[in-house]
Amino acid sequence: MTPVFSALLALLIACAVVVACLKNIFQAVIVFAAYSLIMAVLWQLLGAPDVAITEAAVGAGVTSLLFFGTIAKTGGRPQ
Repeated sequence: MTPVFSALLALLIACAVVVACLKNIFQAVIVFAAYSLIMAVLWQLLGAPDVAITEAAVGAGVTSLLFFGTIAKTGGRPQ
């Protein structure tokens, strides 16, 4: 396991813990998008470029946009 891979895994775990602990939903969505991008990089390093592209597009892109749209439509405001 390379140092870069280990660092990304540690950052991934940190993002997961932070998302679970945040009370501000806006910040949680941003950290969740970072989590998805890190996961996409890890998939690429593991040799699965098709899964990496899907994770980046769906996990970080579409899901984040849907979350932000939902926050906007429901009147949620950053606290």
